[in-house]
Amino acid sequence: MSLITILLLLSLVVFVTHALEAITGFGCTVLAFPFVIAITGDIGYSKIILTIIAWALALYFVVTKFRRINWKQFLVIFVVAAIGLPIGIWIFDKVDAAILKKALGAFIVISAGIQLWKIYRPAKKENPGGKFNPVNYAYLFFGGIVHGAFATGGPLIVLYSAKKLTDKGEFRATMCLLWTLLNTLLIVQFFRNGALTREVGVTLLWLLPALALGIVVGEIVHKKVNELIFRKIVFATLFAVGLVMVIW
Repeated sequence: MSLITILLLLSLVVFVTHALEAITGFGCTVLAFPFVIAITGDIGYSKIILTIIAWALALYFVVTKFRRINWKQFLVIFVVAAIGLPIGIWIFDKVDAAILKKALGAFIVISAGIQLWKIYRPAKKENPGGKFNPVNYAYLFFGGIVHGAFATGGPLIVLYSAKKLTDKGEFRATMCLLWTLLNTLLIVQFFRNGALTREVGVTLLWLLPALALGIVVGEIVHKKVNELIFRKIVFATLFAVGLVMVIW
C-alpha cells in the first residue's frame, strides 16, 4: 500500500473507534488495535500512535466535562490499575503478544456476556456502593497490566467501573481522566525509549481531523442515548471487542 492509502485507512479506523469512545468513554484503542496493526504491520508503532491519539481524546473530555468526574471512584481505579501498569510494560517486551491477546479476548467475552445477561434478566438494580468484592479489584489490577502491555486495559477496568459509575456522563468523564493519566505514563516511557520519532509526529498530525470528527459525532450520539441503552452499548461493545481479540 502507498503511504496515502495507509494514512486514509488509519483515519477511517480512528474516526469510527474514537467516535465510539466519545459515546461510551472507553473502547477506542482496543477496537482499533487489530485494524491498525493489520494496516501498519507493526505492533509497537501501532501502540504508540493509538496511545497518543487516545490520550488526546481523553484529555478533551477531562477538560470539557471536568465537573462530572467522580473523584472517589477515580482514585480507587487509578491506584489499583497503576500498580499493574509497570508489569504490563515489562510483559510487552517479554511475552508473546498473540497468546496474551487471545486469552484476554476469551476472558472479556465471558465477562461481558455475564453482564449482558444480568442486564436482560429481571433483577434488582445493583448498589454502586456494594460490599467489598476482591474480583472487582482484580479487574482493575489486571486491567492495569493489560494497559501497560497494549494500552487497551479498558475492557477489564470497565467491568469494575460500570458497576460503580451508573450515570453515563460521570462514567465517561471519570474513565477519560483515567486514560489521560495512564497514557501519560506510557507516553513518558515512549519518550525515554526514543520512540517518539518524526514519523510518529507526521502520522499523528494526519489523524487529528479524523479524531476531531469522531469527537463531534460521538458527542451528538452520547446526548441522545438513555442510561439503559448506554449500559447495553458498553457491554455489547466489550463482547464484540473480546470476539475480535479471540479471532484476530
